[in-house]
This record gives sequence, C-alpha cells and structure tokens, in this order.
Amino acid sequence: MPRFSAIALLAFVLADVESLAQRKYDPGATDTEIKIGNIMPYTGAFSEYGATGRAEAAYFRMIDDQGGVNGRQIKFISLDSGSDTDTAVALAHQLVEQERVLLTVGIWGTPANMAIRQFMNDQKTPQLFVAATESAFDDPAHFPWTMGFQASKRSEGSTYAKYVLQKKPGARIAILYAKDPSGQEWLLGIHDGLGEKAPAMIVKEASFSYSDPEAVDAQIAALKDSGADVFMNLAVGRLATRAIRKAYDMGWHPLQFIPNASLSVAAFLEPAGLNKVAGIITNARSKSWLKPQSKQDLAVRTYLDWMAKYNPDANIRDANYVYGYEVAQTAVEVLKKCGGDLTRANVMKQAASLDLELGMLRPGIRVTTSPTDYQPIKQLFLIQFDGQDWVPIGMPAGN
Repeated sequence: MPRFSAIALLAFVLADVESLAQRKYDPGATDTEIKIGNIMPYTGAFSEYGATGRAEAAYFRMIDDQGGVNGRQIKFISLDSGSDTDTAVALAHQLVEQERVLLTVGIWGTPANMAIRQFMNDQKTPQLFVAATESAFDDPAHFPWTMGFQASKRSEGSTYAKYVLQKKPGARIAILYAKDPSGQEWLLGIHDGLGEKAPAMIVKEASFSYSDPEAVDAQIAALKDSGADVFMNLAVGRLATRAIRKAYDMGWHPLQFIPNASLSVAAFLEPAGLNKVAGIITNARSKSWLKPQSKQDLAVRTYLDWMAKYNPDANIRDANYVYGYEVAQTAVEVLKKCGGDLTRANVMKQAASLDLELGMLRPGIRVTTSPTDYQPIKQLFLIQFDGQDWVPIGMPAGN
C-alpha cells in the first residue's frame, strides 16, 4: 500500500507539472479569466444592432454560470461606439492597450472593422467574427488576425440576382445602394449573378449616403419612375425601414429584396408596418424560432429557454439576438479548443480550423474554416416574409 500510494502521488504530481507546462498565456488570459473585447453601436444611428452585443454578453454569462471555459470565467468588455467610426478606432486602442484583451469578437460594422483592421493585425490581436460581410474580411494572406463570420455581400447579391433570373427572367430591376464599399460589393454581386443580362435587366441604379437619410425619398421616387418591377433595397437598418415604407406609400409594390442585416422583424419590419413588408425577400442562415411548430426542434427550444432566462426583457422577434447567440457560441468553441494554450497565435490557429454544426443553423449550413479560408459561414438560403414571419423559399446556396 505505501508503495502504491507513492507511485500514485508521483503520477499525480507529474500530471500536474505537465498540465502547468501546457499553460501558455498572452495578455488577457490567466488561470481564472479570459478577457474578450467588443465594440457595438448601443447608441446612435445604428443602435438597433446593439442587441447583438447584448446577446453575446448574455451567452457568455450563461457559460460563466456553467463553470466557464475550461474552468476560466469570461470577462466580456463591450464598449459603445455611438455608431461613430472614429470612436470605434479609439475604443479598439483602449481594448488592446489598456484593457489588454486576449481577443475581440463580433465588432459591429464595415467602416469600424476596416478602420481598425491594420491596427489589430499590427498588434497581432485576433479580430474574430466581425459583424460585417465584405469579402475583404476573408483575406488571411494579408490580414491573418482578422476573420469574418457570414456569407459575403457579393454572394448575397449574386444569390438575389440568380433568383430573379429563374423566377422573373423578364424583370426590370431598380437598385438602391449606399455610396460606400458595402454598397459597391452588393452591386457587384448583382451584376455577377445577372451576368451578360445585367445591362438589359437593370433599368436604374441610385446611390445614397447614410449621413443624408432625407435624400433617400427622392431616390425611391426616381427608381419608381423607371418602371421597375423588382426593387433591390440594399439599405441597412433604419434606412431600409424608411425605403420600404416610402416605396409602399408611393404606391410602388415591386418584388423587393432587402439585406440579411435588415431582416429583424422587431427592429426593422414592424417599424415599417407589417402590411407594407409582406412578400419581401431576404436571406438567412438560421432556423425559424417564432412559429409554434419550431419548438419541436431541440436547438430552438434551447435558444428560447436561454432567451427567457438571460434576456427576459428582449423582443423575441429580434433576429439580432440569434446572430449574437451564434457568434458567441462559435467563440466559446474556439476557446475550448485552445485548452491551456491561451496565446493569441493559438486562438487564431484554432479559429482557422473549425468544423462546427451550430444548433440554430439550418441543415446544410456549417461553420468551416482553414488557414486559407476565413469565411466561416458560406451558405445562405432565401426567405420571404408572409406578413407575420419569414418562410423559406429555397435550398441553401452560396460558395
């Protein structure tokens, strides 16, 4: 017995020494804590998207209640940009240089993420799962510390165009797009999808600036006057709502498409008036959770239970919470894979080797990455609003 006990004790000590040797930390990680940074527009012109940050915070609270990630609690530091890009840049410096976070997750918006991308890469700090869908965020050769999350805007625009070609080959298409890189990428996607038929089918293109929302009304009138029977409403947030409402009130009722970023029933469709949005098409990756029959799905029930416990005052119809839930869930899987090696380099290594099936993703859509593939979700599927909820109208499409 004494000999056995000595051997057991020695094995225990050696195992503990080995465990200690495997622990590697960069700033933002300790034996008990992992710091994650985030920047969200909780106020300002895009404040509706702040729900994404609140969802991520709530998901991390749930993980902490369950014991954390490999025994470590998550300290989620989410700061308000006020919907201002310059503020977001200053906050990125604060998170990296003062808060000394291990990584950032889910920072919102194309302008903000583009503005901080070089800084994050110079600092070799992971800028994971950005809430922006430009293909520029899938560029590991030049920006190995920055990774997107959803299918790109170019893929989205191309999918819309191909649907029109199939269902309305004689369509006359009018396009409203922003005078910024996001608008240009959607526009390129539509031209990609239409191919050689683009010049004949696109009868009017009109651009706008988010800094001048009043000007959108005149652009909608010009698009209506073109005689178009398909409207690509490529506005985000409140301007998408405004464009929907204005077109309807002018008596223009074309087949309308809106971006995935504007699909939230609570945030953007209800303010426009549900009678004005019936028939609109967009794309999604997530399962429906609003219809009673959806609760037969275990993953949907799990999501709804989480909402009830951790977001009791939130609007269950707000799709931004589903998005935040999926982003935070993916981030936790990355950290689990890191084990005791919580260095920034290992975070990126694990983020670039994902193959996940998230419960709220539609069948056929997975989270997959590699060292040369920084676009975790590549597929999307088209959905149409029936006056109360979104319903699927096709199979998953995309890269």
